[in-house]
Amino acid sequence: MNILKLKAMKQQNQKISMVTCYDYWSARIIAQTPIDCILVGDSLAMVMHGHPTTIPATIDMMALHVAAVARGAPEKFIVGDMPFLSYRKGLQETMRTVEQLMQAGAKAIKLEGVTGHEEIIQYVVTSGIPVMGHIGLTPQSVHQLGGFKVQGNNEADAQALLEQAKILEQLGCCAVVLECVPCELAKVITQAINIPTIGIGAGVHVDGQVLVLHDLLGMDENFKPKFLKTYLKGYELFKTALNTYDHEVKTAQFPSKEHSFLGKT
Repeated sequence: MNILKLKAMKQQNQKISMVTCYDYWSARIIAQTPIDCILVGDSLAMVMHGHPTTIPATIDMMALHVAAVARGAPEKFIVGDMPFLSYRKGLQETMRTVEQLMQAGAKAIKLEGVTGHEEIIQYVVTSGIPVMGHIGLTPQSVHQLGGFKVQGNNEADAQALLEQAKILEQLGCCAVVLECVPCELAKVITQAINIPTIGIGAGVHVDGQVLVLHDLLGMDENFKPKFLKTYLKGYELFKTALNTYDHEVKTAQFPSKEHSFLGKT
């Protein structure tokens, strides 16, 4: 998978599947599936490190997880997130961050928003690095947005998001994530640009979908946003397995002879 294939899939009306994961073992599983792309998102600050937002993610943290995923799924199209403020510290600092992500194994980088980033995006693209945009609900701006809320609900905001998507295409982005926007607006944006749209909470009319692996596997029983469909009761399955292990250890059922090394008699 590469950016040319992604664009061809849009042109041929083939849906794109993307999963967010953060480590080697899960990447190895994804590597054995038809999933098209892997996003190593800054959401790892929340999912893997227990923070309430994505803001605490650092470049060292991101590069470490990108490298682990790249070792597990080297053939997949891996996108690494640019962490909070990393592309607002000047061109030199931005390119240092991009360099770390690409050297860790990313095949593209993703950054949130448009306004004020135009020159940076264009420079990264003309440096030979694929860039994925991200508009709508941009979690790094959660405090300015007033929380995790659907974006583009009125005509002015919807028009602004459409214009942002067009600008991202003009700047050379290879795709754009649309997060938590109304279905019809996502459809309008998807039809208005020639680069793929990847939706999360953006309905079915986008070119592809992305979900966090832990979310689609049902690993957090308390996380139930409207856009999420869980494909496994992972939390209960894992808890049941651990409870069974605990019981068998404490009742001396494990290890049995089958799982023990027996000396010669």
